[in-house]
Amino acid sequence: MGAMDRLEPTELFWRREKATRAALIVDAKAYFEVGRKAMLKAQKRIVLIGWDFDARIELGDERLPGEPRTLGEFVLWLVKRNPELEVFLLRWNMGAVRTLFRGTTIFTLMRWMAHPRIHTRLDGAATLGASHHHKIVVIDDCVAFCGGIDMTSNRWDTPEHRDHDPRRVGPDGSPYAPWHDATTILEGPVAAALGDLSRHRWRTAGGAALAPVEGCGDCWPDGLGVQFRDIAVAICRSRPAGDGEEAVREIEATYLALIARARRYIYAESQYFASRRIAEAIAHRLEEPDGPEFILVNPFKSQGWLEPVAMDTARARLYGALHRLDRHRRLRIYHPFTAQGEPIYVHAKMTIVDDEVLHVGSSNMNNRSMRLDTECDVTIDAAHPGNESAANEIRALRDSLLAEHLGVPADKIAAEIGTKGSLIEALEALRGEGRSLRPYEIPDLQEVEKWLADNQVLDPEGAEDVFEAMSNGGLLRGLRGRLRHRALSLFTR
Repeated sequence: MGAMDRLEPTELFWRREKATRAALIVDAKAYFEVGRKAMLKAQKRIVLIGWDFDARIELGDERLPGEPRTLGEFVLWLVKRNPELEVFLLRWNMGAVRTLFRGTTIFTLMRWMAHPRIHTRLDGAATLGASHHHKIVVIDDCVAFCGGIDMTSNRWDTPEHRDHDPRRVGPDGSPYAPWHDATTILEGPVAAALGDLSRHRWRTAGGAALAPVEGCGDCWPDGLGVQFRDIAVAICRSRPAGDGEEAVREIEATYLALIARARRYIYAESQYFASRRIAEAIAHRLEEPDGPEFILVNPFKSQGWLEPVAMDTARARLYGALHRLDRHRRLRIYHPFTAQGEPIYVHAKMTIVDDEVLHVGSSNMNNRSMRLDTECDVTIDAAHPGNESAANEIRALRDSLLAEHLGVPADKIAAEIGTKGSLIEALEALRGEGRSLRPYEIPDLQEVEKWLADNQVLDPEGAEDVFEAMSNGGLLRGLRGRLRHRALSLFTR
């Protein structure tokens, strides 16, 4: 029995439900195409919940006769061709303000709002400083997508992440950097559960109460392969207190349980590495003489004008502290690069543990995702009774992800890991020039950057910390004690 099952379910997940079919979808080209095919099968309802939407994006090159090119027109076309279909779009309100000025977006929004079977709402966070960060699509309560990809601009890319790909341009024609992302597709009772969560979010945002969808047929997208069949999937959430509801910290509890459980390795992809609690849990395992390896794939630097200062500085501070504790050298952070040396932006939020656990969702390894923002993740655990068949697929997904990042075949990844017996040693043996992973290097930190990180600016642990500097040592307060203990031990051996 795994560590996740030894804890109370209410600590770790909201619900555990069966998926009749499931798969991991890597990078947004595949997601947009699969999402289009799933929405074409919708009979009664499509619910889209996101941090961002861009009605101008195209979902793929394939089209039916009369099918429009852009997402905004596609939604209108769907409800026109099916008089029983309703579409519900819910997105975070603060993020919506800037998108009103994206080309034709405001006109598309007005057409959506005027349609009697297209319902739109803006979801205001009840807690100061919080955002709604879900990336969920539910179709007829039969199939659901849950992960890290928003249906918005500047997300489309392929696993090849080709340099100067002419298709990697925004709706205005401007090119953007290579982008790595991931989500899941889930069919069956687990999709119905995500439908329950979506209806609750809709109702909380002021929408009318919605009944579950009953009696729809096969919603699985045509041509999509199946990686998992008839397995239990756990749904875990983050939510701050507000709207008359208590705080939910299932995602944080799951991360900490997975770190405590790992025997051989944890491989993770995350946009950020800035969570004090996750770093403390890793520190505890690094001090063990035979603990697991930790491999984290991050973007070279964060996007935005202030996030690189706050998030990247927090990463440097946490990694520096962990590196000093890592006497057995079992911690690595890597960045993926293209063949010509351009950084690939990592937006995926995914963790694989010991070839047994696949955890995917909207949450990053930062404080906001653990305690302040509204998030949703899903977990497939091969150690759960009845899920034993998932282990081989999880191992294959690990190898395919590393193959994507290293630019080598997946079977070579598997062979090298088998030979070395160490994920880190295998990665070091396979890394090279051009398309590959490069190790993280701690940058020089200026005093302002140190202050921003220590006080967790832009990444507070809760509403009470949004405008208040962290006390008792800030970002590193849990690690400083371990560092002092380590320093004393060097003199008292």
